[in-house]
Amino acid sequence: MVMPELRGWQAARKRLARLERSSRPRLGRVARSAQPRPTGAVRSARPWVARLTQATGHRPGRPRTWQYTAGAATAGLALAAGVVTAAGPWDSTGQRTAERDRAAALEHAGGADHGRDSDMSGGVAASAPRPAPSAAPVLIGLGGTGGTVEPAAGAPALAGVLDPLLENPALGTRRSAVVVDVTTGRQLYGKDGGDGLTPASTTKIATAVAALSALGPDHRFTTRAALEPDTGELVLVGGGDPTLTAREDARGAASLRTLADATATALAARGLHRVTLSYDTTLYAGSGLHPIGVNENLARVSALTADEARTDGSDHGPAPRADDPAADAARAFGRFLADHGVRTTAPGPSKATGRSQTLATVSSPPLSDVVERMLTNSDNDIAEALARQTAAAGGERPDFAGGARAVAARLERLGLPLAGTAFHDGSGLDRTDRLTANLLTALLRTAADPARPGLRPVLTGLPVAGFTGTLADRYAQDGAAGIVRAKTGTLTGVNTLAGTAVDRDGRLLAFAFLTEGTTDPQAAQSALDHTATALAACGCG
Repeated sequence: MVMPELRGWQAARKRLARLERSSRPRLGRVARSAQPRPTGAVRSARPWVARLTQATGHRPGRPRTWQYTAGAATAGLALAAGVVTAAGPWDSTGQRTAERDRAAALEHAGGADHGRDSDMSGGVAASAPRPAPSAAPVLIGLGGTGGTVEPAAGAPALAGVLDPLLENPALGTRRSAVVVDVTTGRQLYGKDGGDGLTPASTTKIATAVAALSALGPDHRFTTRAALEPDTGELVLVGGGDPTLTAREDARGAASLRTLADATATALAARGLHRVTLSYDTTLYAGSGLHPIGVNENLARVSALTADEARTDGSDHGPAPRADDPAADAARAFGRFLADHGVRTTAPGPSKATGRSQTLATVSSPPLSDVVERMLTNSDNDIAEALARQTAAAGGERPDFAGGARAVAARLERLGLPLAGTAFHDGSGLDRTDRLTANLLTALLRTAADPARPGLRPVLTGLPVAGFTGTLADRYAQDGAAGIVRAKTGTLTGVNTLAGTAVDRDGRLLAFAFLTEGTTDPQAAQSALDHTATALAACGCG
């Protein structure tokens, strides 16, 4: 039996789908006729949204799915003009996908919150969101981003909006904030933007830019099975793929089961039905234990791991982890070989020689997808893997320290402002990390540069307010759902938010808000959300 509430949602979704189809000609007309400052498009969208409201039968009370969709749809109409279609792996219609996903799974929330006493909290949702949607509003006004950063004429008006909000006592004892017009590069607002504060998970924006810059968006990480011809030893060689899975439903990830299937076939062709099984993790160096110690927010970092060494069946968020991720993955590989009649010894560590023969390989999704997943879910395991991969690509030792040096070096090569910054990991779990609001907004603007399309997943991977990842259950009662996209950061006493917002005049703004000394994480989070919402609603330029 379908509950009346669910039937209402299903009916609303059908109406929305019909309305979406019928709105496509309107979107085309708006795209052709809108002016550079598309406030007229906003006005023309209002009757359309009103009809959407009437069609879905809204009643006062709890926010309905149509409210999220209408907000994003309004932005889509307003921003149709000036949208830049950039070549790359992102989906230019992904915003609609996000809206439909939201309608189908209202209680869905993703990502991890690293606050509370142990620097971790939050539950594990039933399933992770799909790779981050790539909404057209992300790409608005990305042409002509050259020029120097200088205060805009509208800065005093914006200061009048943001200053009182950033003085909220819930935001702790130290605050830093910067807002930049992505198109012109002009700084619209600045408050101690050069101060280095603890960034928490907004560090992942820097890690993403560095990894994409070093490796390219199409790079894939390969896990292989190699046979030593002299000894008959079968070595499972880790390629540092943080998405490798041993589960039945790989959902596009590289599968150990698939690797075992192909390996067993290759062994049978050689008449081998029993092998000594080993595993090779030498791609990475140093200890895999993060300086914070054993923590459910992060497995031991290893070049070979399956399902992020999770032992509870989850696929994102805090979870108990296997003590030895590589051995755990190798044992799973051995079980899959056994399904094909291949007998193996208990696996142990080894190193594939130059004489080894590769029997089979599996590769990760492209780095663009991996980066989007990392940012959407605030995935610490992916972040630390990408820092090490960046180190390996840059000739640094692939450990925590080398990864931090490699990320900083990459950002320096991009000409980004590193004064006041200090990197110690790729995830932001290390409380000694320091980033500035100046750097975070510069990272976002660099990712929007039309000359650097390979960095675009940094923008498309940002959680969408009210829809995906760590923002799925935020912005539920204001007008910023679908318009603000931001990376969250939470540690005990630290709350940060950095991302993009489309303001009332259709401009794409990059912002970064960092706070320290917070005592109530929920109050601080709400204060930051309110500030980002006010920024989107302002049109102070």
